[in-house]
Amino acid sequence: MENIIYLDNAASTSVDPRVVEAMLPYFSQYYGNPSAIHPMGRLADEALETAREQVARLINCQPEEIIFTSGGTESDNLAITGVASACRGNHIITSEIEHHAVLEACHALVKKGFEITYLPVDRSGQVSAQDLQAAITPQTALVSIMAANNVIGTLQPIAEIGAICRKRGVFFHTDAVQMAGHLSVDVKRDNIDLLSLSGHKFNGPKGVGILFARSEIPLSPLILGGGQEAGLRSGTENVPGIAGLGVASEIAMAEMESEAKRLCKLRDDLINRILADIPGTCLNGHPGKRLPNNVNISFEGIEGEYFTKELSKQGICVSTGSACSSESHEAPYVLLAIGRERELANCSIRLSLGKMTTAEDVNKTVAAICSVAAKIRKQTRVW
Repeated sequence: MENIIYLDNAASTSVDPRVVEAMLPYFSQYYGNPSAIHPMGRLADEALETAREQVARLINCQPEEIIFTSGGTESDNLAITGVASACRGNHIITSEIEHHAVLEACHALVKKGFEITYLPVDRSGQVSAQDLQAAITPQTALVSIMAANNVIGTLQPIAEIGAICRKRGVFFHTDAVQMAGHLSVDVKRDNIDLLSLSGHKFNGPKGVGILFARSEIPLSPLILGGGQEAGLRSGTENVPGIAGLGVASEIAMAEMESEAKRLCKLRDDLINRILADIPGTCLNGHPGKRLPNNVNISFEGIEGEYFTKELSKQGICVSTGSACSSESHEAPYVLLAIGRERELANCSIRLSLGKMTTAEDVNKTVAAICSVAAKIRKQTRVW
């Protein structure tokens, strides 16, 4: 769309044209069911196995350790509920700022007799490895800590957490939905046992993701049926989407380093100019250990949802935080967890950059934010 500046890439990204090209044949040319043994089925199955290898290279695991799912939410649920159902321990450790897919899965397990420890975070949004170490008990079956937060962009000390879990003999799951495809993820290096990612967060299609599960991990399926995906995720696989996810993974491997550098430069320029040009603003999240594309800022006296609507009138697409909870009208729980007062937490917006974001987009966005912020404050007489 002309005159639209899209800065909500943490919610969803555009599909890379190379990904679209890879997907198209599996809609109308190679449309067989991959479980069938005839030639059309074999061609579809070959696409699955090629994509499995491509995604495995992205996170440095074995192809057979990749389980294709419908996306990050299903992967998180399969990891948490699947391990909980298969293990003897009844204790799970997570953090206060996880995605709802993790938090709601944990809430459901409480009804089944599980004990959940929700670790606090510091003012930058990071979990303390020492707090984690102290929280582990003989009954701990799983630790689930996200790699990067979807609202404030803070990166967690995943390698340190993984080392602690491996030493203590506890399984470690990380929701890497926001990080995968943007920064290096290595399940062997970081001692990760289970990992979730979603294609539409790094220029792949919606409706497809993976759960990496290390081969030794006991896991019970959520979906029963024909036994696809080694019996861990029944149902005919989304072959076009999976083929697209594979190509998106290959592109990410080739381009993520240069793209991360480019986005970090744009991100820092955006942050510095907003904080310098608009009084009563503060950055949310870690100033340095954050995703290359994430900017989350609070504006005193400007309600976040109203701000996003006014910016939309200027053609600027931003959000107030997680797309999965944007209609809840509640103060962002992530910002409350890092110590922001409720009023200021409600006055935040998230801008997330992507492949299509340019320096000119940043210039226009800063000008629009300055103009709209001044207009709102003048109208409401609160500044």
